[in-house]
Formats: sequence, C-alpha cells, structure tokens
Amino acid sequence: TYYVTPLLLKAALGAVQHQVVDSPSTPHGYGEGLYFSDGRRKVDYVLVFHQRRHNSLRSPASTSVSHDRLSVVSNGNFPPSAGSDLAPGDHEMRLIRQEFEANLQEAGLEIERDKEIKAHGPSFTRLHAPWPVLCREAEFLKIRVPTKTSYELKEESGFGSSMSTVWRKLNQPFQPKVPRQDQGRTKFLSHSFSREKLHLYNITSKETFFDNTTRGRIVYEILRRTVCVRTCQTIGISTLIAKGVYDAAFPLHDVSALSAAVLNLQGILHEEWARYSAFYKYQPIDLVRKYFGEKIGLYFAWLGVYTQLLIPASIVGIIVFGYGVATVDTNIPSLEMCDESLNFTMCPLCDGACDFWHLSTACGTARASHLFDNPATVFFAIFMSLWAVLFLEHWKRRQISLSFNWGLTGTEDDEVRAHTHTHKESLEHTSVSYNINTTWWFDKLTWKDRLPGYFINISSILFMFGLTFSAVFSVIIYRITISALMAMSPDPAIKSNVRVTVSATAVIINLVVILILDEIYGNVAVWLTELEIPKTDTNFEERLILKAFLLKFMNAYAPIFYVAFFKGRFAGRPGNYTYVFNNYRMEECAPGGCLIELCIQLSIIMLGKQLIQNNIFEIGIPKLKKLARAIKNKGSTEKEKEEGKPPQQWNLDYALAAFEGLTPEYMEMIIQFGFVSLFVASFPLAPLFALLNNVIEIRLDAKKFVTELRRPVAIRAKDIGIWYNILSGMGKFSVIINAFVISFTSDFIPRLVYQYMYSPNGTMHGFIDHTLSYFNVSNFKPGTAPHSSAHKDISFCRYKDYREPPWSTDAYQFSKQYWCVLAARLAFVILFQNLVMFLSLVVAWVIPDVPKNIVEQLKREKKLLVDVFLQEEKEKFQLIQSLFSKDNPLQAGSHLLQQAQGIAAPGRSSTLPSGQTQALVGDGGGVPRARCRAASFSQFTRKSPSSPMNENENSRHTAV
Repeated sequence: TYYVTPLLLKAALGAVQHQVVDSPSTPHGYGEGLYFSDGRRKVDYVLVFHQRRHNSLRSPASTSVSHDRLSVVSNGNFPPSAGSDLAPGDHEMRLIRQEFEANLQEAGLEIERDKEIKAHGPSFTRLHAPWPVLCREAEFLKIRVPTKTSYELKEESGFGSSMSTVWRKLNQPFQPKVPRQDQGRTKFLSHSFSREKLHLYNITSKETFFDNTTRGRIVYEILRRTVCVRTCQTIGISTLIAKGVYDAAFPLHDVSALSAAVLNLQGILHEEWARYSAFYKYQPIDLVRKYFGEKIGLYFAWLGVYTQLLIPASIVGIIVFGYGVATVDTNIPSLEMCDESLNFTMCPLCDGACDFWHLSTACGTARASHLFDNPATVFFAIFMSLWAVLFLEHWKRRQISLSFNWGLTGTEDDEVRAHTHTHKESLEHTSVSYNINTTWWFDKLTWKDRLPGYFINISSILFMFGLTFSAVFSVIIYRITISALMAMSPDPAIKSNVRVTVSATAVIINLVVILILDEIYGNVAVWLTELEIPKTDTNFEERLILKAFLLKFMNAYAPIFYVAFFKGRFAGRPGNYTYVFNNYRMEECAPGGCLIELCIQLSIIMLGKQLIQNNIFEIGIPKLKKLARAIKNKGSTEKEKEEGKPPQQWNLDYALAAFEGLTPEYMEMIIQFGFVSLFVASFPLAPLFALLNNVIEIRLDAKKFVTELRRPVAIRAKDIGIWYNILSGMGKFSVIINAFVISFTSDFIPRLVYQYMYSPNGTMHGFIDHTLSYFNVSNFKPGTAPHSSAHKDISFCRYKDYREPPWSTDAYQFSKQYWCVLAARLAFVILFQNLVMFLSLVVAWVIPDVPKNIVEQLKREKKLLVDVFLQEEKEKFQLIQSLFSKDNPLQAGSHLLQQAQGIAAPGRSSTLPSGQTQALVGDGGGVPRARCRAASFSQFTRKSPSSPMNENENSRHTAV
C-alpha cells in the first residue's frame, strides 16, 4: 500500500498551473470555434465531461481542500469525501481529471478550460500542442513530411500520351471541382520528420506546416499513452472514457463555411463529395485522406474501385438475363412443361388433402426458371470468378499507388516501434518520477490466464452457430406446416397459391431474423474479443473482424445454402417420404427446380438487407439519436441563446454521433460481395443491384462522415488489413460454390447429358419425360393417398427423379441415368474449379502488383534522397574543417587540414576518422590537445536557450 501526500500532489499540479487558460465567458474575435480565447492557438483536441455541482463557478478554495483530502490506496479505491459539494463519485472523477490534465501539461500540451462549469451539461477542456511538442512527437511517430527537394515526373510520349490526353478529356465531366493537391508534374520528396533536419523541409509557417489532421493525431498519441498513477492505475484517454471520467474526446471539424465565398476543406467535401447530386463524379480521395486520415481514405478508395468494377459485371449480367428473356419462347423444356397435350399427371404434394395435379400448371415457374437457368449462366459464373480476381489485382495496384502518393511505403513497422517506444518511455518516466511500481503494465499474460477467455470464445461461437441453424430450421418447419395447412383449405384460390405464399412469407421471416441476429452478433463479437485481452489495437481489430465476419457470414448465407444444396435432397419419394415430427413431409423443390427459389431467396435477402440497413440503420437510427441528444441538451441550449452566446464549434461537434470505426461499413460491403460472387450463377442481376446500392452508399457514407459524425482521429494505414484476406478467401470460395450451384442446383448438367447421350435426335425434345419417374398409386402407404375421388382412374403418377419404374425388378431404385448424371456433375465441378483457378492464376501473373511508373519513381526518389543526405554530410564535414581551422590558426593545423581534405572523401563519411582527429589536435607545438567527438549538424545550428529565437530557422544552415 502506498499513499501520496497532499503536498506532493499540490506541487505537481501547481508546477504547470501557468499553462492553463480560463476562457472568458463571452466569445470575441473571429475564429473562436477553432482557437483558444487569445485567437492565436489552435484547438487541436477537446475533452468533454459532465459535472454536477450546486454552484456553477470554479472555487479555488474548494479545489485546494480537495487536494488535501487525496489519499489513494494500491487497489485504486478512494476514501470518502465528507462535506464535498459534488455528487457521489464526482469528487473522485475530478481528482482523476486533475491528475490526467496535469500530466498532459507536463507532456507539453497547453490547456484551456471553461470558466463556468455547467450544473447539468457538458464542460469542455481544450488542448493545444505547441510547435516543440509537434516536432518532438512527429519525430517519435516518424511522420513523413514533404521536403524542399522536388523532381519532375516523367511524361508519357507517343501513342500512350495521346491516349492519356483523350482519356483525361473524356473524364473531365466526371472529375470533382476541387483544388489540385499536386503541383502539375512536380513531386516533392517526403521523409520522416527529424528536428535535426529542419532545414530540409519547406516550413513557411509553423502554424500550417502540420495540418489539423496531423495535429489531432499527434495529440491523440499523447492522450493514449498519458498515465494516471496517483488517483487510479490507468493508461490513456480511452480507459478514462470507459470509466466515465470523460464523456468524449475528439478533434474538431473545420469551422463550417458552406455559405462563404471561399470554402474550407470540410465545405469542399460537402459540396463535391457528400451530396447525392454528385453521384456520377469521382471521389476526391486525396482530400478525404487529408481531412480524415489514411485509413478512412483507403476505405472510400476501395469502395470506389469496387463500385467502378461492378459496372462491367452489371452489363454482362444484364446481357445474360436478356439472353434468357430472348430465348424463353424457344426453350424446348419450358414448352414441354407448358404443353397441356402431354398430360403429365404428377403425384400429390402432400398426404391425404392434396390431389393429383398436371405439370402444365407450373408453366409460369418453368418459364421464370429459364431466365436464370440457361447456358449463358455458366459463362457468367466463369466471368464473375475471373472478375473477382481482376478486382483484387486492380485494388492491389491502386492501393500501392495510393500508399506511394501518400508517403506510406515502409512506414508501418517504424510507427509500431515508435508507439511502443513512447508508451514504455512514458511508463518508465512515471515510475522514476513518482517512485511507483508500474510493472503491472508490463506483465505478460500466460496461456493459463487466457485459457478461460478462449474457452468462452469457442463455446460462444459454437452456440451462435447453433442459434443460426435453429433459426433456419424453425423457418423450414414454418414452411412445411403452413404448406400442409393451406393445402387442406377448401378454398381453391388458397390451394393454387400455396407455394408462392409460403416462399414469400418464409423469405421475409428469414430477412427479419437475419437483421436481428446481425445486431446481436456484432455486440457478442466485441464482448468475446475483449475477453481475449489482445496485446495491441491491431490485434483487437483483426480478431473482432474475424469473429464478426464468421457470425454474420453464417447468419446471412445459412438460409441460402439450405435452398441451394439441401432443399429437396432428403424429401424421399412417393410411398417412402421423409417426415418431420412424424406428421409433416420434408419440402421439395418446385417443378422448375430449386434454382428459381434460390434466386427469389437471394434477391429478397440482398435487396431487403440493403434497403433496410441503408434507410433505417444508417439514416433513421442516427437521426433519432441526434434528436434525443438535442432534446436532452435543450435546456442548456436555450439558456445560451437567451444569453446571446453563439454555439461554439466544440458544442456543435459534441452534438454529433461518435465515430465507431469502419468495421460496420466494411462488413456491409463484404457481405454484399458475397451475394455478388458466391451465388451469382443463380441471380445474374445481383451486380446491377449492388451497383445501384453502392452509388447511393458512397454518398450516404460521405454525408455521414462530413455532417453526422464527430471528426475521427486520423489513423495511418497502408492497406485495408485483414479485409483483403477475407475478400481473397471469398473469391476462391465463390469458385467452388458456383461450380456446385451449376452442377447440382440447376438443370444444366442433366440437359447436357440427355442431349448428348439419351436424346434420339440430339435435341432437347423429350427431356421432361426423361427426368420424370413413374409411381404406382397402389403403393401409397395407408392414409397418404388423396382423399378426393375425382381421379379414381389414375394408375400411375409422375415425380421428378431418376428411378426405376414400378414394373422393373429393381423398382424405385436409382436408375443408370441417375449415376450417369451424378458422374457428369462431379466431373463438371472438378473441371470448372481447375479451369477457373488456372485462369485466375494467369490473370494474377499477367497483372503486376506494383505499377511500372511507381517502381521507377521509387527508385528515383531513393536516389535523390541519398544525394540529398550525401550533400548534407559533405557540408557537415566542410563545416567541421572550417571550425577547426579557426580554432588552430597555426600552419601545422592548416597543413593537417589540407591533408585531411586530401584523405577524406567528401560526402562519404559523416565524422572524422579517429586517426585524423588525433593528428588534427595533436600536432602544432604548444597547442593543447583537445578531444573531438562526432558532431551532428544540430550542434552547430541550435542556439542556447537564453539566446533569442531566430525566426527564420530554415536559413540557419545557409547562414552557418
């Protein structure tokens, strides 16, 4: 147990008290929304908390008294605060905030607080990072910044240049009207920031060198590693928000200037990106990245590439669907099913209550099935499999291009090391400064510690899988029971619409269950991931994504998998049906096959999921939350209006919804990608509906990020992470799924086998009769034959299967045609998979991952950077020589200096060799020997703290 004396805490809190600014109660000056009360220092970050007080003004006396009461034991409990004017728990929260903000000030941040603390409302603490802090953190985080050195991009020549010019002119109407981020064909080299190389950077103004996005990111890095050890053993702002010490922490949006003549960055994004009327334009990805950071920029770039490549897929899907429409009237199997003269009498669809029926009554189902089940479907399945590979390869190239243009190449590992270094450095400093044991932050959890979490994870995921299967099975029971009940109805209209009614209602029930379980599984995935206690934020995010994807994938596709591969496979045959609960027969496929039912199931779930999630979850629910927050803060808002105070930017931003990450956005698109690729053989129009949805989705997400959400912290990322692996896995899985859908769900293989093996004239005439088997009605089990006496003269009925006729010695056994068709189906699966996989490898091999121009620019930039640093080292060496020549004006020194110039190759070494150093200071008669250590450029350019600051720091190198 340890105790912190009140005197020690008062000294620590008072040491940096001069950095705290109390803002005036009334605003003054333009730009109040983004600056401190002095109008000069930017508000880089805002901390929000609620505090219930009986008096609204801050009392210095009560503050000092509360300091004297502070006494914390090792378990983090607080002693009771008798006589406090705060509500229970608020006293402890205030002490934690005071210590945390004191540590922020010790880290160099400057703080401005509200002069008045509202009795029932949010209070704001504003943070500003001065120039020295920005430089220090930028160097720790290895933030890449542009240098003064630039080069001209190589211009294309010949035919390629002409095509590029034509393409730019054609694309001009689709380009957003935003300021160009690049300087024509000129590109500036970027390099990791270093305080010793300020002369290399084009620093025109310290206020604008680091943009608001970078400043917010730097402050967040300080917030996430700042510790509280006196009041509670806690690291980072996220933990304090979880404990309720703070309500929120966020950087500010740029002040809205949507009606001004000159728009700021947020206004440009609002006008040219976050509007539905700009749906036909390209996205200003560079501006999105500049405002929101690389991670969000990559998401919108990926969504744009995905939507763009859906255009050719949609066109091909429309052509395939058009082929089905054009050939439906000439399709022989459909004509045979609709021909009443053939008089195929089918066996009853249920026991007892159902009567015999004619196949011609299913004419509409047969014609609709041909629209999606035709020879062009196979081509479309192969095309979409190659399209998935082409999409991933194209995105890989686009991603590398963006990483290069944004200065992200080779920086991720450095930043991870920088984060770890600064985090441990902060803890070590805390331990040394306060003599407090902080080893509890470094203790590693063993496998025994993690075992209970893993056990709960596995068992919970298996339980969720079981819950999904139970939901699917419950819908199956619903279909079976409702079909039986409707078949018993005396109303002929109800009997005639049994299949359509049951299928439509069952799909809607499936859709509702999927939407409900989606929300449950998302929360469960977060809870399970927290039980694992991942080591880093990246590990946490990857594990969360993997769990959420597995649960939501199973939830979304389980009903579709059932219809595609299981429905009708275990129904049995007349006289030997499979029963559920001993009373209800397992359901069978429609007379036209299960493919049309798969198409209906897929289309309703896909469209319903997109429409409901877009219109209700992404638009309706956020607006309801915003309305609830407005009603909650209505009293304080009206009070401010009465006092004549305009709302500050931090008040406006706090009223917005909190940013909860990109996982829901990615997950929605990944599930849609599955609908487009996995079962596309059954629904060729899926890419078209996905395209229409994504055109709206991009602008909806853009509007949400710009106007509905608080500004997120900019996170650097050079790729989309684990999402690429999921996409790649789904692309490979789609090949297998489409092969089985074409082979076992559609009638493509049976038609092919009949035409080339059993047809007497090589045509499809007689195909329907070939696929129907005979059943002797006298073999019905007792009580299962139709009760109606209208068809007493029927001796045989037909059912769809390949079985021996009742007059055969092997009656009702699988016929030779069945085994022949099965062998053809398996052979097609193997052939299709290998063919598509081979073509996919060819496509991936032909398209290089890194564009050729990026490779050339990388080599050129590396060469230029080497030249810059060699030149700098050369100038350092010459500077050292000149300094020594001034200190040693003797001839011997001059002679040795000339010798040193002759020996050392300029630009090849950053320090003098040891032998030369000794010779340089050892000769010269009475000149005393002096030790010379390796010098850096900063030693000769930095001024002493007492000397006035040179305003033009960029000219130091030249002046020296």
